[in-house]
Amino acid sequence: MTGIGPVEPVDSPDAGESQDVIGADGPRPTDRWSAWWGGLPPRARGALAATAAALLAAGLLLPRALTAGPPPEPPATPLPWPANVTAWRYLGPAGLPGPDGVRPTSGHFRFAVDVTAGPPVTLQVTGAAFPGLTAHALPHAFTVRTGTTRRVTVEVAVSDCSGLPRNADLPFLDVTLRNARAIQHHSFIFGRAYSEDLFAFLRGACAPISPPRAPRPTGSAGSQNAD
Repeated sequence: MTGIGPVEPVDSPDAGESQDVIGADGPRPTDRWSAWWGGLPPRARGALAATAAALLAAGLLLPRALTAGPPPEPPATPLPWPANVTAWRYLGPAGLPGPDGVRPTSGHFRFAVDVTAGPPVTLQVTGAAFPGLTAHALPHAFTVRTGTTRRVTVEVAVSDCSGLPRNADLPFLDVTLRNARAIQHHSFIFGRAYSEDLFAFLRGACAPISPPRAPRPTGSAGSQNAD
């Protein structure tokens, strides 16, 4: 036989060499975690799962809470219109009747003014229902605060009797109102009491005045002297 001899094993112990063993490395972390988790009692596993869920939720919500701004403020309540919160009440005539035989040219009437809400309201009387009449408050402009009552006198003057009615229902006053929201022009209507007093004044102001009577002659009749 030429060139053929007994076959010798590779990496034999006699040669002092070692072989590489495939699949013989240490256990992986997931294997250790599974083994540890499987060894826990069910109650411990439930408690750990609940704790982990709570920590996860806190981790998700905390950044959102830190980045979110303060909650938006509720919208402010709008200021009321001055005509919606102002009320007028008629109290009666003011002043004393004029002397007999003298036609009055103006009358005075008393009112109470209330403001029920919102900022103060400033008022000015500008008219008195009919052409031929003028009206203004005394003082001309006045301010009423919320929750208070202001008593005011209105002077009504006659400038022309030709177009004035001698009787009418629901006469009114024209008023300008102003508060922090707006300026409004409004008419306040009053009932029977003001109507009766106003037209009593108009009848006196516009009624014709009869001419004064001629004085009656005084003294005795003349006498004749006989000679």
